[in-house]
Amino acid sequence: MDTQQGAPRIVVGVDGSPSSRAALRWAVRYAGLVAGRVEAVTAWEIPGEASWSAPAVDATFDEEDAERLLVEEVSSVLGDDGASLVHERLVHGHPVEVLVDTAEGADMLVVGSRGRGGFRRAMLGSVSQQVALHAPCPVTIVRPDVPVD
Repeated sequence: MDTQQGAPRIVVGVDGSPSSRAALRWAVRYAGLVAGRVEAVTAWEIPGEASWSAPAVDATFDEEDAERLLVEEVSSVLGDDGASLVHERLVHGHPVEVLVDTAEGADMLVVGSRGRGGFRRAMLGSVSQQVALHAPCPVTIVRPDVPVD
């Protein structure tokens, strides 16, 4: 993707939820229309690590494994050809902060309407709401695809 310097930069949040899969597909389609480049970002943090005490240690978290899972998620959603158009990034930090920071200088930030957490009845997830309020660029919030029966 680095060969496309100057091309519109589209950042998309990926967390494995149906909404983020739809957001990833939308971001790649949009990038195709504007000759842009897509950066898929997954944020990770250890629960409780934001406290004032010593940082929490999660012996089960493997960053290399998480990076591999991100690449596999992008490939499973887009296929190998589509995945080749995407640059994947795994970033340590709270999802809202990571997405807002990564979107600095981007032309568009794309997120799913609902991620892995939260209440089922909520129209928007807390991450999508906060990103929409604080992003430094336009934000597109994508609802999950409607299942075909």
